[in-house]
Amino acid sequence: MIVALIIACEVGFWALLALALAVRYLLRWRRTSVVLLLCEPVLELVLFVVTAIDLKNGAEPSWEHGLAALYIGFTVGYGHYMIRWLDGHAAHRFAGGPKPAGPPKYGAARARHEGALWLRTVVAAGVALALLQAAVWYVGDDGNAASLRSFQWTALRAAGIHGLVALAYTIWPKKAPEGVRDTAGEKERAGLR
Repeated sequence: MIVALIIACEVGFWALLALALAVRYLLRWRRTSVVLLLCEPVLELVLFVVTAIDLKNGAEPSWEHGLAALYIGFTVGYGHYMIRWLDGHAAHRFAGGPKPAGPPKYGAARARHEGALWLRTVVAAGVALALLQAAVWYVGDDGNAASLRSFQWTALRAAGIHGLVALAYTIWPKKAPEGVRDTAGEKERAGLR
């Protein structure tokens, strides 16, 4: 049941996002689109409540509960970033807005970009860890919390691996080929991003 709800939340996330962007750029109803976008966190709240109720009703903690915590953490860490990214592309395609700049490709600008993404991963992992720890305490010593603990390690590994990738971009920055300018990096330095 939890897996089906996670899938429903993911489908609902993208459906609400597509509807909000269509309302904003095709119908030009900006306030309505804001209301639709504000409904996005409700999906995660529903998933959280249903997961807690499932555990309260005596369900054995399993990978489904761990996956729900990781999903909620990812949405908290990356949700706004993804919505903003997609909004920029929709504004370009449907409202004549400027083409969104891609991420910087070279040098310190790319390292800063990777560092910022890593911080989002740390936030996502932190939220997942907190939810999983709350579930472990909720289940108590009587229940089998091994699967919840294994998902805590999964969240830590994801943040650690992403941190190593970001660190690699800092230690060994990719250099632009001769004669190529990184305009995304220049815009970032100028504060236009």
